[in-house]
Amino acid sequence: MQTNSPVSYSELERRWTVTRGVMEELGVDAIVTQAREDWMGGYVRWLTDIPANNGYPRTVVFFRDRPMTIIEMGAFETDRLVPAGDCVNRGVGRLLNTPSFVSIDYTIDYDAALLVKALKDVDARRIGLLTPGALPHSLMTALQTAEPAFDLVDATDRLDAAKAVKSEEEVLLIRKTAALQDRVFEEVCDFIRPGVTDRDVAAHAEGVGRRLGSDQGIYLGLSSPLGKPSRFLNRPFQTRTIEAGDHMSLLIEINGPGGFFVEIARTMVLGQADEHLSNAFETVKAAQAHTLAMMRPGADPAEIAAAHDDWMQQRGLPPETRLYAHGQGCEMVERPLIRRDETMPLAKDMCLAVHPGYDDGRVFAVICDNYLITQNGVSDCLHKTEKKIFEL
Repeated sequence: MQTNSPVSYSELERRWTVTRGVMEELGVDAIVTQAREDWMGGYVRWLTDIPANNGYPRTVVFFRDRPMTIIEMGAFETDRLVPAGDCVNRGVGRLLNTPSFVSIDYTIDYDAALLVKALKDVDARRIGLLTPGALPHSLMTALQTAEPAFDLVDATDRLDAAKAVKSEEEVLLIRKTAALQDRVFEEVCDFIRPGVTDRDVAAHAEGVGRRLGSDQGIYLGLSSPLGKPSRFLNRPFQTRTIEAGDHMSLLIEINGPGGFFVEIARTMVLGQADEHLSNAFETVKAAQAHTLAMMRPGADPAEIAAAHDDWMQQRGLPPETRLYAHGQGCEMVERPLIRRDETMPLAKDMCLAVHPGYDDGRVFAVICDNYLITQNGVSDCLHKTEKKIFEL
């Protein structure tokens, strides 16, 4: 038994070596991370190649000098040693389980108690934390009040910078995910027609993605008559029946081989686009090209974001208040972010989505594609879907 499209063992070993290098720099005995889902719980998958799912916590304890310990949903008093060569729990030496649920308050401390036990069992004293602000209150409280006391260190920034730079294998998997998304969009164009609902379109896209190997992600978009914006909203709002002449902007942000996320967005019209929609799309296409021209190793994300705002305002358009470009990998959104508060400079072999857009009340203009940072700028567009409005 193995997971869908696992990364190679050599890739996992590369990640573990990178992590131990960071630990050596910080002088920590163990690193702790936890996730509850696999959209933005990437460190759990990055270290183990197995995501968290469905709100169930999966805690990873990564040691500098021994295999990992995993704490997750299961039967009381499960404490199992993982045999060498286990093809699912690669790099894991110990599994601790407890039947805890984030919806049942009195069980929430159970995972935290097992974490403290796992650390004390090997006499780990100095502990690195990944995104400590996102760790559960009960877990942080248990670590902060343990006796004897742990010395807690935030290891996030240092490991974020390492995770953001993709290996050769990761780049290949990212390119395959982009190709998978191109195929999903192509099949959506064949499927969409008057009489189906927005929900039907999203369900068809999801079915295609799952058939091609995607495990998780989102399909955002609502249809609308020309002259009204087609905005990105999720399944509960996808109730409208599509009519001839309508348009729909669709965001396909799903993972693929190795659990990697990229994203693509295009606009479809069941007929012919009007001049306002066509001009708006050409504007965001040019805005994307403007941002891409500034992206290279060493570039400052805050400066790129400011330049984008200037470009938009010079054309009478609003400055960006969303996140319009960002890193992707095992997480749907990861660093670096292209916005004013990001401190991580761009580096070669980072993967970024670039999706400028604006909403003027008549149209939600948007485009989205992924690129890799190269030695001198950006790669070819990872998505091969033509950058145009699709008139169907």
